[in-house]
Amino acid sequence: MNNQPQRQSSILETIHKQLKIFNKDNLTRTSYYERYYDQNPEIRWALLAGIVSRNAGWNMTDLANEWFRTLLNEEDRHQLFAIYEASNWTIFQDACPQLMIYEQSKRQGRPLFYLLKEFGVSSFIINEWKMFWEKHSEERLCTALIINEQFVLEEAVLQQPLFKQVISKKPFFHLEQHTHLSYVLLPSIDGCLYTLYVRPFQKVSNRINLGKQLAFILFHPDTYPSIRSFMIHHPHTGSRHDYDKLMSWSPRVESFPLRLVYPVVTHQLMKRKDWSNKHTNVASYFKPVKPWKPVTRDQWVQHKWMMIYLAKMLKKWMI
Repeated sequence: MNNQPQRQSSILETIHKQLKIFNKDNLTRTSYYERYYDQNPEIRWALLAGIVSRNAGWNMTDLANEWFRTLLNEEDRHQLFAIYEASNWTIFQDACPQLMIYEQSKRQGRPLFYLLKEFGVSSFIINEWKMFWEKHSEERLCTALIINEQFVLEEAVLQQPLFKQVISKKPFFHLEQHTHLSYVLLPSIDGCLYTLYVRPFQKVSNRINLGKQLAFILFHPDTYPSIRSFMIHHPHTGSRHDYDKLMSWSPRVESFPLRLVYPVVTHQLMKRKDWSNKHTNVASYFKPVKPWKPVTRDQWVQHKWMMIYLAKMLKKWMI
């Protein structure tokens, strides 16, 4: 008797249940990405997603510290948090089933990627998973996942009215211009910081290029051991104290663990359109970044925090 449909139904039911558990908040998402990479190190994107998700958590809790409470009113801070949270949730909701189906495929020794249609995953990334199963190109799959998730994010979050409303506001515009709110940090175990930023981050091509550059730094032989060691030895709490306690300097502003600041947010699952149906020419996004030797940028980051502090003091003085 063929019980394959029954097994498939069981796999889908398990994934739906686990997705609800692991997509609870920024901490559960980050932890899942990093544990997944431990068990499936060939999926480089999972580790990249972990470090980017850490940054999302740090940005969320920054909004609750004294500096940002001075710089932005409560409505602006709430809207910014909503964008960070929605982006973090959306990417996980799309990517997690892909990661789980890959694990199931490994266990069964055969590709099960056709099941991803159940989760509204793009035909583009389904084809990339099939190609990876056959050719095992770790770098290509990582780039493909970067491309896919940025297009998913574009349509599900960044093209929505809330995002456009927030970035059009003068306080946010001035903060972004002077402090680079959209930079991503890659802390290392020895207290050094690697970082990149994107501007304007509204352009999907810029965010894809940023993702590829971050992957280059993360997996560069000179940086991977120290960044990976930081991630292993410092579980993500949402507080910037996760890494600033390792550095020779600190912004000296309170930074709270995420669950002390924000409740769990309930998201409405909306049916997504397949972005790849209208973006058929994506070959150019696979172009590798030009290699370079990663350098630490501690002073640059320190300068940006100083700019935020000065902006806060000016705002306080004006009030």
